[in-house]
Amino acid sequence: MAAGGELTGLRLFRVDGGSAEGIVGSEVELERHLQTLIEQNMATMLGVRFLASEYSTGPVHGGRIDSLGLDEDGSPVVVEYKRSRSENVINQALFYSAWLRDHKAEFEALVARRLGVEAADGVGWTPSPFPWRRGSAVT
Repeated sequence: MAAGGELTGLRLFRVDGGSAEGIVGSEVELERHLQTLIEQNMATMLGVRFLASEYSTGPVHGGRIDSLGLDEDGSPVVVEYKRSRSENVINQALFYSAWLRDHKAEFEALVARRLGVEAADGVGWTPSPFPWRRGSAVT
């Protein structure tokens, strides 16, 4: 973060008619606060239907997916929240991707419970040529 509380790299603007005004960013005190805000507004902010928070990958894998959702194309979405930069983020994303592929039935059952059988029947498992296309990092 640059001096004065402005985020570097990603800039946000409020557009009104033909003019744009820069919006000053701020840090979130706790990762959990950001997670709660995004989960409560996931459809509006990300175009993703919320499924679960802190979803356990079971005793063998020992992980917890911060937020789990389903996008408008029926593809699984994993959202992880990080307050710092870490090389481990890529490893974690690859782990959760592999876990989803190995637990398709479990994921589809979750979708059926939360969104209905029709949504579960529409879950798409075809790999995207750009698996990170919807992703972004909040640091």
